[in-house]
Amino acid sequence: MITFARMKTDFLYSTDFLAMNAPELSHTCMHLLCTAGEGSFVFNERCYHIVRHDLVVIPYPNRVSNLAAPADMQVEWFAADYKFLQSLLPSNNYSIGGSISLNQDPVIKLTDEQAHILLADFHRLRERMDDRHLQFYRELMGSLCLTMMYDIFEPHAQRDATDTHSDRTAYIVKQLMALLATGISSTQREVSYYAERLNVSPKYLSATIKRVTGHSVTSYIDRHTVPILKDYLGDERLSLTQIAERMNFASLSYFSRYCTKHLGQSPSEYRQSLQPR
Repeated sequence: MITFARMKTDFLYSTDFLAMNAPELSHTCMHLLCTAGEGSFVFNERCYHIVRHDLVVIPYPNRVSNLAAPADMQVEWFAADYKFLQSLLPSNNYSIGGSISLNQDPVIKLTDEQAHILLADFHRLRERMDDRHLQFYRELMGSLCLTMMYDIFEPHAQRDATDTHSDRTAYIVKQLMALLATGISSTQREVSYYAERLNVSPKYLSATIKRVTGHSVTSYIDRHTVPILKDYLGDERLSLTQIAERMNFASLSYFSRYCTKHLGQSPSEYRQSLQPR
């Protein structure tokens, strides 16, 4: 029977490698560090072998299978709600390209120093997980999670800097991200627009992005659009009608539905939430 050292809805910590793909983690992003021994698992139909100081980062780890752990293997892992972690980072951050890279290869080799720093991050998160009585609990956990993620970005970026990608699918992904980074999604949010710009069919673009990244084209469009939307709503000089027109929404009602879907509030409610209490 699998048990966790801590069990929370949004944050979980354990030293049990075989718990890595437990159903309770299906909504999380897993960060697992091998501290001794070795083991293996299958992800995206590929087998990965990990040893001491190997870090594994996998969104939605229920996609992992065939876990194998000899008796001498030791790990520590921390998992947090995937959407919560994504909300902490700007959409144009390295996190987008990083998530694509990790879907292709979730294992990052750390130095002794990097492993020491990451374990310290894990332990700080573990120690504060039970402080749910605090008024600013989620903000506190968010700041600790953000520190952990930036400590992971450094070795991840170093790994990717040594990799070269020249195949067609990698090129398509890179070009889509480059287009989105220009801010064009403020007015263009249809998959067909990006397919035409990249000289491929919408079906091919959708299938390629999904296969390489594990996410849809629309999800990346929205991740770039929402920060733009928030900036506009934060500008009180602009009326809601003006924002809808600037962002090329067909109608004010469609604009309102888009806000509600992605912000959890109507445009006017979101603006009200920005006001000092």
